[in-house]
Amino acid sequence: MSTESSSVERRARIHAALGDPARLAIVDTLTLGDASPGEIARALDLPTNLVAHHVKVLDEAGLLVRSRSEGDRRRTYLRLEPGALASLASPVLTDVSRVVFVCTHNSARSQLAAALWTHRAVIPGASAGTHPVARVNPRAVAVARRHGLVIDATGTAHVADVVHDTDLVVAVCDNAHEDLTQGVRPRLHWSVPAPADTDAAFEATFADLAARIDRLAPALEPGPRRD
Repeated sequence: MSTESSSVERRARIHAALGDPARLAIVDTLTLGDASPGEIARALDLPTNLVAHHVKVLDEAGLLVRSRSEGDRRRTYLRLEPGALASLASPVLTDVSRVVFVCTHNSARSQLAAALWTHRAVIPGASAGTHPVARVNPRAVAVARRHGLVIDATGTAHVADVVHDTDLVVAVCDNAHEDLTQGVRPRLHWSVPAPADTDAAFEATFADLAARIDRLAPALEPGPRRD
């Protein structure tokens, strides 16, 4: 079994164990401190035999650690396994030297994504288009400016002139994702709709991209920088 498959199976066991309200309440109880099964039963107003069952399920999923009391050796205390809940996060993408956001015209979505990425992440970012136009959409420039970001209105480029083999390519529109079938291949696809020609639509696109970038940035591990 591969390491990746093993990780997925472990996460699935943890998710299954947390799928019962009582077990989730037990985990909440143990988040900030340790407790005995009896203390948990009293805190949650549950029968002790039911607590014992739920503790067994959580223990088998690797969520709990048991220890004997240094005082009353008949008593057992439970604590959360420190890394168990952290392991629920999706695996990281490693050795990413640069992120390139690609859309069709390189005039709005990819430009906004690259500007946001450069502002919020430590790994370098860039943008490109499968069929770039000469200038960035003025509304994209304006919405970036409203949020303290700068976009070069003439800074559009073709994917062939920008993307390198070591780049993480993120297609931020469906057409680009479907066009990139040879040579450059997107590692990720964000199905961000083309904004209508209104300020409100560009603000909505900006917010969509910002939320996606905030999820992606922590999932990347930097690789060697390219000079």
